[in-house]
Amino acid sequence: MMVMVTGLSVLLVLSLAAVLAVLMTGVVTFARGGAANQRHANRLMNLRVATQALAVLLLALIVLVRGF
Repeated sequence: MMVMVTGLSVLLVLSLAAVLAVLMTGVVTFARGGAANQRHANRLMNLRVATQALAVLLLALIVLVRGF
């Protein structure tokens, strides 16, 4: 059981890193503005929401496996 929690914890850290990377990319793109922002803003926002959902799901699984 601890191996599963450890594996899920590693996946959680990786997903949080992905959220941070997408968020920072979105902020930089927004700050620069222009055509790149118009092309990619919506896609980056959707990707950020998806990575955040994955992180929340992994966190919920960790809590479920470990118990309350």
